[in-house]
Amino acid sequence: MFQPVDHQKTADAVVAQIEDLILKGVLSSGDRLPAERDLAEQLGVSRPILRDALKKLEERQLIEARRGGGTFVCDLIGPIFSDAIVQLIARHPSAISDYFEFRRSIEGQASAQAAMRAAPSDIARLDDIVAKMETAHEAEDLKSEALLDVAFHHAVGEAAHNVVMLHTLRSCYRLLENGVFYNRGRLYHLPNARVELLNQHCAIAKAIRENDPTGARRAAEEHIDYVRGTLADAQGLDERELLAGLRRTAPLKRPARA
Repeated sequence: MFQPVDHQKTADAVVAQIEDLILKGVLSSGDRLPAERDLAEQLGVSRPILRDALKKLEERQLIEARRGGGTFVCDLIGPIFSDAIVQLIARHPSAISDYFEFRRSIEGQASAQAAMRAAPSDIARLDDIVAKMETAHEAEDLKSEALLDVAFHHAVGEAAHNVVMLHTLRSCYRLLENGVFYNRGRLYHLPNARVELLNQHCAIAKAIRENDPTGARRAAEEHIDYVRGTLADAQGLDERELLAGLRRTAPLKRPARA
């Protein structure tokens, strides 16, 4: 990951390299940097120069040293929404439709760009995630399937090779992971949903692998449409079931006299 730095350069060269890795998503929030000795060797610089570089990065709030625990990339994924807006959305589920509209647009674009820009290692990562999805599906491991779902979309965002889009998507998916907009577990318990979702992810990966931006965009948009429609159907069923339960437990009424 880290490349040797020209000995004629200062700590600024080290800072620039690590900043570039963070910007491009190679180093992510929470990643631990190698131990000081190892990192200095990989970069080909003295430990004093490395310490100076790390100090600058820490001042810029990009990394943090944890006592007795090493040096880590800071939590750099800022929220798309303030806490107040998140709570407001939670109280007004109609905003979920807007969330899916946003995801449909940005994920369609990300998938199309990934089909045009993905490097061989990006394709290999997508294929690896899809293979793990298939394994989890066969084992009926719903928790792993849900986690791999998010990992897949992260990988597509990275394969698009647009740093602004990458960090926007990461912030968006944090809300998905936290269940702000909907419970993903609910989706995986619906009949046939697991099969459909697996097939949709495979279709997105296939289009990206085949450098088909139109197909990739279409597959991503159809995936979001399916999730939105299926969750709406599930919500409707839950509401009808609740109403039916209330009617079943209501006191019997006496028939009206003729």
